[in-house]
Amino acid sequence: MKLNFKNTIKVLFLAIAVFAQAKCSSSSDTVDPPPVVPPVVVPPVVVTNDVDFWLTKGNQSVLLAKQTGTLGFGTTTNTYTNIEVNASQKYQTVDGFGYTLTGGSADVINQLNASKKSALLQELFGTGENSIGISYLRISIGASDLNAAPFTYNDLATGDTDLTLAKFSLDKDRAGVIALLKEILAINPKILILATPWSAPLWMKDKDSFIGGRLQTQYYDVYAKYFVKYIQQMKAEGITIDAITPQNEPLHDGNNPSMYMSALEQTNFIKNNLGPVFKAAGITTKIIAYDHNCDNPNYPKAILADADAFPYVDGSAFHLYAGDISALSNVYNSYPTKNVYFTEQWTSSAGEFAGDLKWHVRNVIIGSMRNYSKNALEWNLANNGAFEPHTAGGCNMCKGALTVTTSDTFQRNVAYYIIAHASKFVPAGSIRIDSNSSGNLQNVAFITPSGSKVLIVENDGTANEIFNIKFNGKWVTTSLDGGSVATYTWK
Repeated sequence: MKLNFKNTIKVLFLAIAVFAQAKCSSSSDTVDPPPVVPPVVVPPVVVTNDVDFWLTKGNQSVLLAKQTGTLGFGTTTNTYTNIEVNASQKYQTVDGFGYTLTGGSADVINQLNASKKSALLQELFGTGENSIGISYLRISIGASDLNAAPFTYNDLATGDTDLTLAKFSLDKDRAGVIALLKEILAINPKILILATPWSAPLWMKDKDSFIGGRLQTQYYDVYAKYFVKYIQQMKAEGITIDAITPQNEPLHDGNNPSMYMSALEQTNFIKNNLGPVFKAAGITTKIIAYDHNCDNPNYPKAILADADAFPYVDGSAFHLYAGDISALSNVYNSYPTKNVYFTEQWTSSAGEFAGDLKWHVRNVIIGSMRNYSKNALEWNLANNGAFEPHTAGGCNMCKGALTVTTSDTFQRNVAYYIIAHASKFVPAGSIRIDSNSSGNLQNVAFITPSGSKVLIVENDGTANEIFNIKFNGKWVTTSLDGGSVATYTWK
């Protein structure tokens, strides 16, 4: 047999390989197994809570309740609506949020027993966890229509006059509004107070009636001194009046009490009497014009257009029983060195919680602030279950933020929550900052003196909406039921 050399070589190498494999298999030497590598444990992502929020639902199932969910800022992309808050864009400084402390309010609150009254005042005006931090009050100079009866601080027999105001007296308010204000100031000595007359003393008017009539020009100067005496005597009681308006609702002369005052009449009164008399007496209390509805921005603009009245006027005040809240921006944009204020809006005994919550938060809180207002006030702080007291012909459907039912019980109404969603979180000295409105998600944002950011959101629709709150390039995702209001806060 003839062997091929190449085949011989292949056979030889194959034999060597088989022998080597057998040798290794029979060897007593062992090979260490590879080391065991433990599995990689990925720690869970911990989401910290960066944003707190308080919620009120229109169906009243949740009322200014702090929510327990976790809202952490992140950058995970989604397609939800953004509300972007921009703290670098600043607008007006906020003076505060609150109510009118009517004479009737003082009467019913003072009827509470001492412990219940003390607890209520702490809740309303304190700064604790369970307080809502009211920082601004409006009061009447003399009676409003939510007193049991009309009066001024200089009421005389028909035909009498008192040009020196020797008979001026605060006595009719001493046991009511004045006494209660002292208790409030003990809790919050920095609260701001705006005072407004519903009528001048009858002997100064061209009509011997609390309802309607005009201030006679011959009494303009003595009426200016009436304001000075009021401010000085309230100061002697320990009560500083930060601002006054010359007349509540000057174009509504059918209330009890009330007084008509045209824009021209108010201009003349301010420039010729009230302003100069304040200056001569060293009174620094602000003079705020108008104090009536948003349907007539030309009234305050006419006063501000007068070169002699202009220096005496701090700004203009508005209600929203007619017109649109944008009237505040109309006046502000025309006179940007002058302030605007929102000083009154009532809730009705015939109103419904859900509808009132939406409308008032949208207009009174968010709307006024986005239109440069320095404050936002609801109307009456408190009354009883029959919506009393009120004057004959005064408002008999005005529902207080509180209904005092007995000496030991009271009820919180919709106006309480409307204001609380702002007052609890946005103290005086906060500054409105920029935020974009988007669809049904009405909102307004602030930075507080401590640096916290606050965003108030009202879902004006009927369905739940998911959205992002975006700040400094990051965002949290949250949701809000239709008709609900939420206040979000973060550092």
